[in-house]
This record gives sequence, structure tokens and C-alpha cells, in this order.
Amino acid sequence: MSETVLTFFQEYSEWAILISILLNIVIAILGVVPSVFLTGANIIFFGFWNGTFISFIGEAAGAAVSFALYRKGFKQATRKKLNGYPRVVRLLEAKGKDAFLLIVSLRLLPFVPSGVVTFASAIGAVSAGVFILASSIGKVPALLLEAYSVYNIAEWNMEGKIILGAAAVIGIYTIVKKNRT
Repeated sequence: MSETVLTFFQEYSEWAILISILLNIVIAILGVVPSVFLTGANIIFFGFWNGTFISFIGEAAGAAVSFALYRKGFKQATRKKLNGYPRVVRLLEAKGKDAFLLIVSLRLLPFVPSGVVTFASAIGAVSAGVFILASSIGKVPALLLEAYSVYNIAEWNMEGKIILGAAAVIGIYTIVKKNRT
């Protein structure tokens, strides 16, 4: 997938930044597509720091747009269905500093899907400003780790081999564990 995006960037190089940001917005709206392939394409095409920064801008914009769309389309219907679950309602009613810290901490956890955090925030009581600020701050460490991993894998240096090997071991362990239960 990264090769397709890279080809597109090369053919439309004057629009590559805008294309990258728009692709990140689409990925965020879909909520289930990983952005790692786009981060990889950005790093290869724009360089490590510029590519990481463009990925950050795209992911932050994607979170903001998807938050607005999810809030407009799902808040009322979903909240009514969740009223029977008091713990979920408590999470959704977090505001201000509590919501800010919760969103930042959830963004820092690599196993929590970004789309879930955005969706829960959108149907919750958190303001758009608090969400966007907390989400953006929380994305920085995760994106730097992702960019570092993608860069080293693309360069196929020792760190990249270790990262890929560790990911393979974790993937195999997860599959085996899942099949046993």
C-alpha cells in the first residue's frame, strides 16, 4: 500500500502534502484502517522529520474531522442505548481536566484503537477543543515510536530487524493464544 501512495506522491508531488493529510482524514473517519502505511510513505517521500510532522498534522486533522462527524451522526442515538451501562456513562460524561487526561492516556496506549478513542469522545461530553488538544498531545509519542519503527524497517538496519522480529513474535504469540481459547 505504501508503494501505491508513494507513486501517487511522485506523480502529484506539488500536491503530496495535501494528499497525505486528506488520506489521514479518510483513515481517521473509517476508524479501523491503520495509518502506518501512510506514515511509512510520508517518511520515505518527505524524509524522517518532515514525514513525521506531516503525519502528525494529518492525524490531528483526521481526529478533529472524525470527532465532528461522529458527534453529529452518532451522539444522540448511541447515548440513549448506553444509558443502561453506568460505567460507560461515567466515562462518557468526563469533562474538562478529567476528559483531557483520559484522552491523552488512551492515545498513549498502543493497543487502544484510535477510532475507539475518537468515537467514545465524540458521543461523550468532552468539548471539541479539549478533545483536539488532548488527542494531538497524546498522538506525539505514539507517532514518534511508529515513525522510528517504520524508518528503521524501511532502512532494514539492525533496529529494523529487531523491531520486525519482535512484532512477528508478538503476532505469532497472539494468534496461538487466541486459537487456544
